Amino acid sequence: MAMELTVYTAAWCRDCREAKRFLDTHNIPYQEVDIEITPGAADLVLENVGKRAIPQFVINGRWVQPYRPGYGFLHDEMAQLFGVNNA
Repeated sequence: MAMELTVYTAAWCRDCREAKRFLDTHNIPYQEVDIEITPGAADLVLENVGKRAIPQFVINGRWVQPYRPGYGFLHDEMAQLFGVNNA
């Protein structure tokens, strides 16, 4: 079964750009939702995460925060989650 991945982002978000670069580098297909231009998207993030924190991955309906505040994008953890080599 194919994995469904939605990425909640915003153009100004540095961690979002890093998350998309990671996905693109590993050829992981995703649908991007820009919370700044998609009506209701920011509220959906808030509802599911408890705060307006992006980027957020939704993998087959499960919300995953791919970064840690103050640390940045979690390359190793996301590589393991997606089963890719983080070289």
